[in-house]
Amino acid sequence: MRIVGGRWRGLRLAEVGKGDPAAHLRPTSDRVREAIFNLLINGGYGDPVTGARVLDLFAGTGALGLEALSRGAAAAVLVDDGVAARGLIAQNIALCRTDAARHLKADATRLPANREAPFSLILVDPPYGRSLSEAALQAASVGGWLAPDALVVWEEGSALAAPAGFDQLDQRRYGDTIVTILRAP
Repeated sequence: MRIVGGRWRGLRLAEVGKGDPAAHLRPTSDRVREAIFNLLINGGYGDPVTGARVLDLFAGTGALGLEALSRGAAAAVLVDDGVAARGLIAQNIALCRTDAARHLKADATRLPANREAPFSLILVDPPYGRSLSEAALQAASVGGWLAPDALVVWEEGSALAAPAGFDQLDQRRYGDTIVTILRAP
């Protein structure tokens, strides 16, 4: 696994190894990550990455949020409470040598109230098939994490309807991954 674009392009990230089977740790592949960022930058959304504050829910390794930083995002909060994720996120932030990323050890479906500026780019990559995305987006909305009209990139194993209040802008299949682009209320 590596950063596929931007200033850290080619940087190898920490090996996942056996990951965390109980938490369904499944990092987004390099190919899908590259497709997501190409879609964001070339998909008619302007440039939602450069200067963005990024919230990476179910961060796992932190690769999605760190990819956004590599491509010009201003800051990223990587949210995950998994045991294996904690170590992988810490290693990957250290490998990138950045203070623009921080790890929030929290359940993405039960976020605390946000005490800083809201986030304009939300990355949601939960364990597939467990209906966690809707709960996480609801928690982020209620907790003040979402900027008005924030762009949401939602990965799932099957095509699902947009959560209430969110507008679906696009949906693409990449192998066994469905990527849906949403606009927050």
